[in-house]
Amino acid sequence: MNPIDRSVDLLRHSHHAIGLTGAGVSTHSGIPDFRSPGSGIWEQVDPFEVASIFAFRRQPEVFFNWFRPLARQLHEAQPNPAHQALAQLEAAGILKAVITQNIDGLHQKAGSRCVLEVHGNLRQATCIRCYRVFPTEAFIETFMTDGHVPICPKCGNVLKPNVILFGEQLPAAVMQEAQHHVSQCDVMLVAGSSLEVVPVSDLPHLAQRRGARVILVNLQPTYMDAQADLLFRADVVDILPQIAQACGMPAPEYDRA
Repeated sequence: MNPIDRSVDLLRHSHHAIGLTGAGVSTHSGIPDFRSPGSGIWEQVDPFEVASIFAFRRQPEVFFNWFRPLARQLHEAQPNPAHQALAQLEAAGILKAVITQNIDGLHQKAGSRCVLEVHGNLRQATCIRCYRVFPTEAFIETFMTDGHVPICPKCGNVLKPNVILFGEQLPAAVMQEAQHHVSQCDVMLVAGSSLEVVPVSDLPHLAQRRGARVILVNLQPTYMDAQADLLFRADVVDILPQIAQACGMPAPEYDRA
């Protein structure tokens, strides 16, 4: 049995299969990842200088100047076949949830319904002084156009996007739900993650310790390679649609040009 068919067999016979995704799932949607050699975002800047909560509180304009071009890429991005395949697997009842390190919302755009965003999202922003929460749609276009730092309309202080910066704790409720799915899963499909950022990087190992099978799809090596039940050193936009189609899903419509 070839690896695709073995993956399908594991997924079809699972009782609680879940996905775990990282930045590599969204690179074909035009969003750069963070750690790929030669192209990762963190090879160009020091993340603790531009994307830590300490730097944000000290000089929020530095964060927003760095984040502005990425914000436009995130805002304009559309789901690719990897997102679509995962949404199809969930719609078919095979995947019960997708835990994602991504903040781009592309899983939801593709149709996934149970998405656990452990690193936050860009749909809302919170005032760093009064802690009121606002939808980002009210100021995202202005920010992308003129670069003005978003300001709280109630108290006049800076609004911080609800994404997790270095030095911040992950959202407790989301992590608890993610850990619950990990404790219940018998198959975990890991896609496009370097598995270098704790505590999310520990989840495949925890699942396997509880008896789950791990299917790993990633272009670069990870610490789980030798432990994975199935390893695909390949692009997620090639492998995930093959798995979905072998499970009976239609081929996604997508122009890779």
